[in-house]
Amino acid sequence: MTQDELRGAVLVTVDSLRADAPQTMPTLTGLAERGTRFDNAFATGNWTPFSFPSILGADPVFTDDGTLGPSDHPTLAETLSDAGVETAGFNAANGFLTPHWGYDRGFDRFEAFTDGTGWLDAHPTVHGWLQFAGWPLNRARDIVQGNGGNHAVDTSKLLAVEERAESFLGDADDRFFLWVHLMDTHTPYVPAPRYVKRATDGSVGSFGMLRAHVRAGLGRELSGAALDRLRSLYDAAALQVDDAVGRLLETLEAEGLRDETLVVVAGDHGEEFMEHGHLAHYPKLYDELARVPLVVDDPRASGRTVSTPVGLDTVPATVVDALGVDGDFDGLSSLPTIVEGERQPADPVVSVALRGESVTQQPIPRTLDDGELLVSARSERWTYIRDTRDDSHELYDRRADPGEQTNIWPEASDRREIRRLRDAADAHLDRIVTDGADEKLPDDVKDRLETLGYR
Repeated sequence: MTQDELRGAVLVTVDSLRADAPQTMPTLTGLAERGTRFDNAFATGNWTPFSFPSILGADPVFTDDGTLGPSDHPTLAETLSDAGVETAGFNAANGFLTPHWGYDRGFDRFEAFTDGTGWLDAHPTVHGWLQFAGWPLNRARDIVQGNGGNHAVDTSKLLAVEERAESFLGDADDRFFLWVHLMDTHTPYVPAPRYVKRATDGSVGSFGMLRAHVRAGLGRELSGAALDRLRSLYDAAALQVDDAVGRLLETLEAEGLRDETLVVVAGDHGEEFMEHGHLAHYPKLYDELARVPLVVDDPRASGRTVSTPVGLDTVPATVVDALGVDGDFDGLSSLPTIVEGERQPADPVVSVALRGESVTQQPIPRTLDDGELLVSARSERWTYIRDTRDDSHELYDRRADPGEQTNIWPEASDRREIRRLRDAADAHLDRIVTDGADEKLPDDVKDRLETLGYR
């Protein structure tokens, strides 16, 4: 390690974290003020299995062999491990981020917390509300035991992930890389009561929150107050994540690592609250799903804000660059922008999704044999989307229409910048390997995906 290189890197990915969530997250807001905030960061897919091959792997999903998971090229963890960096990865039970798909490759320590789930683990909403109902007694017990009562609800495995992360950082002897994935902002949104109180200023009680949960769980249409309450639960879950990030930063400080560690926080994709007619993250590529928070804090750099669009495929290239390790990744490093303030290349950011016969088709298509591709390309101003099922096109001017509600294709399709976006989308489609793969899941992975609502 040279004087200019950092000792370690911590990557925190948060499932379903919308780009606007940090507005209510004080720790992440403070980290963005100290570090670099990318205002136009976009996931490379609409959900975890389409986004993460570009975050922890070397290539976008489906561009290597048409399957989910990292490509055969060295992953971020493998690249760092081969360079002598100690690596650890802790995933809070997302079934798509398991050894089955190769996400343990290169990690010296790896846990996905998908084994041995009991009935309550398989029904996180029920589990969460039982813990919610018993919060007063649990809070009193925690105070008596002197542990501060930080959490009343841990259906998301957040406590287990924190414990492993703290242990790893305490044991780190030399260069290190830590990845943690948090699930609190993924459905069913069951935060501890104190976060619900903070998110609503105490104006909404448990019954109102439970009613919104029940209506959403039964597939009932949500609007007005019920939708607002569901969003409040999501915001409360984001606050719970925010405190967890704060405790991780405190651990770095306590271990004397804070001033020599790169810290990256990103959402792996967003979350919809009826902006385009649905909840959660069905196969679409609008901003509420594609645009995500991305904050990178390099202790050698001053705070700055970057408006040039960037894809999450910048993450692995940036991490290895900060640690002085050579790597071969599809995305470009953002370190020159972060440290020196160099202008980020303004290349279009491409994202993909798979659409079946309907948006809500179950199971949601996740192999190329199950659906047809949607592809989007974005610049700082424009969103272009192509549906390969019928070769239809959508175009949105986010400057005039930030909610992407008015399709102006083909009226503005002759603009030079739009042709550039279309070319980028077509070039990406040409890279995709068209042979899908049979999906044979181990029982523990299948069970965990079902608890998250994926059949």
